Amino acid sequence: MRLSRYFLPALRETPSEAQIVSHQLMLRAGMIKQNGAGIYTWLPLGLRVLQKIEAIVREEQERAGAVELLMPTIQQAELWRESGRYEAYGKEMLRIVDRHEREMLFGPTNEELITDVFRSFVKSYKQLPLNLYHIQWKFRDEIRPRFGVMRGREFLMKDAYSFDLTPDAARQAYYRMFCAYLNTFSRMGLKAVPMRADTGPIGGDLSHEFIILADTGESAVFCDRELVDMAPPGLDLDFQSDLKPEFDRRTALYAATEEMHDPARFEREVPEERRLAARGIEVGHIFYFGTKYSAPMKAHVTGPDGKDAPVEMGSYGVGVSRLAAAIIEASHDERGIIWPAAVAPFSAAVVSLRPDDASVSTVCESVYGALLKAGVDVLYDDTPERPGAKFSTLELAGIPTLVVVGPKGVKAGVVEVRDRATGAVVEMSAEAAIQKLVGTIGG
Repeated sequence: MRLSRYFLPALRETPSEAQIVSHQLMLRAGMIKQNGAGIYTWLPLGLRVLQKIEAIVREEQERAGAVELLMPTIQQAELWRESGRYEAYGKEMLRIVDRHEREMLFGPTNEELITDVFRSFVKSYKQLPLNLYHIQWKFRDEIRPRFGVMRGREFLMKDAYSFDLTPDAARQAYYRMFCAYLNTFSRMGLKAVPMRADTGPIGGDLSHEFIILADTGESAVFCDRELVDMAPPGLDLDFQSDLKPEFDRRTALYAATEEMHDPARFEREVPEERRLAARGIEVGHIFYFGTKYSAPMKAHVTGPDGKDAPVEMGSYGVGVSRLAAAIIEASHDERGIIWPAAVAPFSAAVVSLRPDDASVSTVCESVYGALLKAGVDVLYDDTPERPGAKFSTLELAGIPTLVVVGPKGVKAGVVEVRDRATGAVVEMSAEAAIQKLVGTIGG
């Protein structure tokens, strides 16, 4: 993508309404534009990040055995009345009446709708286990939307729903999602700490939220440092095996948010040198709630004994759009965003210091073309902006690697390769730079 043909409306000044770093940087880097309270347009740069986060979430869901579908954003109120949640959910739910006076709602979550899908098609235990998920925009009418996309009213969410015959099988589904989440966040360069949580309006008696550590996090967290340093389950994890030992190994270590924190237990169970008090941001939440929805909505299957019984269910959410902001909160400096390579909008940028110099343009075109051919997600800054302005914009946007081409370097037969995260600058031939980027980023 040539920057001269791209839409990247970066801002020089920080908008006054932005209170936290991620909101400030997303506005300044031209990732989002606010359209109303808690409602944003995702501009091209932001959308690329969102799509890369979404791809990782999707890959890990499917490795864990979940099957994708897509449910509507508008739901029927009668389904929520079946479950008993329509009146209980509160003013966060946006209620709508259509032209035929039918009561509808803009879905804040999908337990009722997915239960209706399930009961329409699944009748026998032989069709279980089943886990269905989708990635969809949701709406919750927050009383005070703030912090940009961190706490907006409209947001992109992955929500999955498991269906099993027995509580033991349902818990295995829970353990699979627990492990899949750890792998998901690890692939994004994040350390996620699982913490026991309240079930809230979703319901049930087993729930964990996943917190990533960030100095600017909205929640105080207390945990065993060993839990933070523990490696993720790994991409070679066998999701068909018994994952309870993996779950138990992690949940045996102390971890709690401020609301759930028990200082006496913390001091008793965690050696002083391993106690970690930090700030964090919730990016995922999982629930096992048994028959809370399947019983009232009559989502039954016939078991091996020939008797009908409501299925055991769980739900599993990841804040896809929130993750974009959370990653920035965890990874930035005074110059702007530092994207982990897996979610960067572009993996590299070729920067022309003199677009009006034919020899410089020749080298730039050669490097740009070679990287494109190799499958590298590359941006070519061919604009007439001053070098300082170019670097400022690209560093603000967090592009991991810059290949800088100028007249002096061309005469010497070298280009500069700049690393955004470390600040390292290395001179090498254009061919070596191409090989380096193809080797480290790949196609």
